[in-house]
Amino acid sequence: MAKPTLVAKIGSNTLTDDSGRVDTAFIARVMEQVSTLRSRGWRVVIVSSGAIAAGVQALGLPARPTAMPVLQAVAAVGQVRLVENYADAAAVHGFSVGQVLLTRHDVGDRSAYVNACRTMDQLLAMGVVPVVNENDTTAVDEIRFGDNDYLAALVAMMVDASLCVFMTDIAGLYERDPREDPEARLVEHVDELSAEVVDAAGGPGSSVGSGGMASKLEAARVLMDAGIPLVICDGRRPDVLVDAVEGHSVGTLFAGGKASRKARKLWLAYAGRPAGRVVVDAGARDALCLRGTSLLPAGVVDVQGAFDAGEAVAIMDRDGDEVARGLAGMSSADLRRVMGLRSDDIRGREPALAGKEVVHRDHLVILRDARAGEGKQGGRKGRQDV
Repeated sequence: MAKPTLVAKIGSNTLTDDSGRVDTAFIARVMEQVSTLRSRGWRVVIVSSGAIAAGVQALGLPARPTAMPVLQAVAAVGQVRLVENYADAAAVHGFSVGQVLLTRHDVGDRSAYVNACRTMDQLLAMGVVPVVNENDTTAVDEIRFGDNDYLAALVAMMVDASLCVFMTDIAGLYERDPREDPEARLVEHVDELSAEVVDAAGGPGSSVGSGGMASKLEAARVLMDAGIPLVICDGRRPDVLVDAVEGHSVGTLFAGGKASRKARKLWLAYAGRPAGRVVVDAGARDALCLRGTSLLPAGVVDVQGAFDAGEAVAIMDRDGDEVARGLAGMSSADLRRVMGLRSDDIRGREPALAGKEVVHRDHLVILRDARAGEGKQGGRKGRQDV
């Protein structure tokens, strides 16, 4: 029987003390909990922020830099210091850590994603605790995750986690922003991400990190779709990881349940990086979303970007909302030659492309439950209904 796997994400504000320095005593307490869980048969993955904070500390800088080249250089120094802190704390308990640095490119390409999954599995099989972070030394805006909340959700998918815990500087999700309303109550259990739950999320809460409660809810959306429960909690609460694994109420639990998509379609929906966009008319949109059909050239009204057959593409409606993603059945160049044409016309004009789908339904994932003529749900564009 496979061992259960925990993914614990530690935010920058939780990892650092009041002066912004990496709190090595806190890391030691975390790794003590990891040791306890390992002795109980759990595999553990740490997704840790803090590379730039560690670099600022190591270089004696007065504040976090703002220029990208400086930030990346500082991160290069900080990554070394950060993983050393984890390694030293793990060695006390007789196990090793392995550093894994990822960017969007590493998970957005299917073959690279599969290879990363295999590497993580091998590390865990060897009894190593992976310490994962975004590769801030090379990442640019186009391939950045933006914060480690979404990265942690993807890592949990990659290792088929049994539980994901976000160790934060707040006790969980509140019914209202507790910074504005001290009487706001903690929401201990969430079964679905309703509009009320989403509205309860505030903005970024830390000058050290980049994620706020809104980004954590987006990560929760991914995890709930993957069937992986998530706990958002006060990361400095004593033994919080052990208590979360044992099922004690330590913050806000987002129910996992049964995964609504298979692993490959989860990757396509959340990790796959679209190489281009295909814009469809209302009829094609409804056929995709309501009847589960393949996408044919007749329903395509525009092609944006350049892509080859087999690459991921975003399928957009005329309003600019992403309604689905899929693996292209033909290249962008071929699609431009046949878009808007029906099958009989394609056979006459481009016989080599006759019978080809733009995206076959087996390689398609719907990102919102569109209904003909309905407006957008919740006033948000994109993947709000995934």
